[in-house]
Amino acid sequence: MFKKVLVANRGEIAVRIIRTLKEMGIQSVAIYSSADAESLHVKLADEAIKVGGPRSKDSYLNMKNIVSAALLTGAEAIHPGYGFLAENELFVEMVETVGIKWIGPSPRVIELMGNKANARESMRKAGVPVIPGSDGFIKDAGEAKVVASRVGYPLLLKAAAGGGGKGMRFVYSDDELADKFDDAQREAEAAFGDGHMYVEKVMQNVRHIEMQIMRDQYGATVYFPERNCSLQRNNQKVMEESPALSVTPIMRSMLGEIAVKAATALEYENTGTLEFLQDHEGNFYFMEMNTRIQVEHPVTELVTGLDLIKMQIEVAAGEHLAIRQSDVQIIGHALEIRLNAEQPERNFAPSAGTIDFAFLPTGGPGVRIDSAIYNGDKIQPFYDSMIGKFLTHGADRSQAIVKMKRVLNELVIHGVKTNAPFQAALLEDPTVLRGYFDTRYLEKEFMPRWVASQPTEE
Repeated sequence: MFKKVLVANRGEIAVRIIRTLKEMGIQSVAIYSSADAESLHVKLADEAIKVGGPRSKDSYLNMKNIVSAALLTGAEAIHPGYGFLAENELFVEMVETVGIKWIGPSPRVIELMGNKANARESMRKAGVPVIPGSDGFIKDAGEAKVVASRVGYPLLLKAAAGGGGKGMRFVYSDDELADKFDDAQREAEAAFGDGHMYVEKVMQNVRHIEMQIMRDQYGATVYFPERNCSLQRNNQKVMEESPALSVTPIMRSMLGEIAVKAATALEYENTGTLEFLQDHEGNFYFMEMNTRIQVEHPVTELVTGLDLIKMQIEVAAGEHLAIRQSDVQIIGHALEIRLNAEQPERNFAPSAGTIDFAFLPTGGPGVRIDSAIYNGDKIQPFYDSMIGKFLTHGADRSQAIVKMKRVLNELVIHGVKTNAPFQAALLEDPTVLRGYFDTRYLEKEFMPRWVASQPTEE
């Protein structure tokens, strides 16, 4: 087992990883920017080293400085968390070249699955059902029009190297195809330095269902209960839960078999998540694979009783998986909301500043809060607006929802605005309470009603 691990991240995920390292008796090394010198992950780690200035490109994306920090401190492995360099194959190659273990899959797999068009083709060859669309990249709007004639409108133009909704455009007719293709490609080149595009048929009335796997170096693989991530804004998840009401035990087993087949075909190592769209007939279509731990992994931990970060570290250290598929059981229902420092009533504008006072309602059974904020903490304008994740677990979905309502009602944060009122309103919505919403529900139906209900400023 490793004696020292560097955590190449910040905020709640860095705190989450450091806590597990402490429980495993492993020394932790934090990295931080000049803006994060007083952050909680810096205070909790056994060692901390500054890697650059406040902007991500100068610190948390500074590959050379992070590798140097690992060498300087004698770290034997690096855990990337999610975001930043977690899916950067060049960084993984640098890490492995200097003899440090990467807690995650190989750079070959990261590169393959990071390019969504290549990932789609790899899954198709592995027998995984994929969304109808282009075979490989498309060069221009003319090629996109050929695909449209085959699969029909509406279409979704997608950047092959994309993420976070960038380089994506919905197209509803030939008339708007050329302009939207050019816009999406320019955005992709600006965001990722890669203008390769592909096309998918827009699946109507679908749910976003994902299946996480864990695979060791010896080929043993397990899959975990699916998560429903259909409540989204700007293609980013707002609320997640497990298990999904729309997935039967037979569907779950089938989806798990598909995920294991995909992991085996890739010779995958460590954890990853396959994301699918589920249509109204219960069919699943592969979208993409995330080759790292996900924001919503605690949902799975609550319904299985497993520590996925601990499993990641054990697998990276060369240990056999400590569990078999029969050991993975669903215990009740779990729900996660993302607490963001933002102003939903102002088109979700970010809210930076100092937290003068924070009360996080961690008490009571079935409540978990993953956060790195504290009284006096400074919410920086340089990073993602998420400042915490609130999770509840109950015997069933209704219990988990009731607990979450109570948690949001008790939450107090002064100094910055948060999206807590928006999340609380979601939990009062009849469609959300029934659980049968699709990926377009939040933006197309809930948000217009919610925005109209907000008081106007004088």
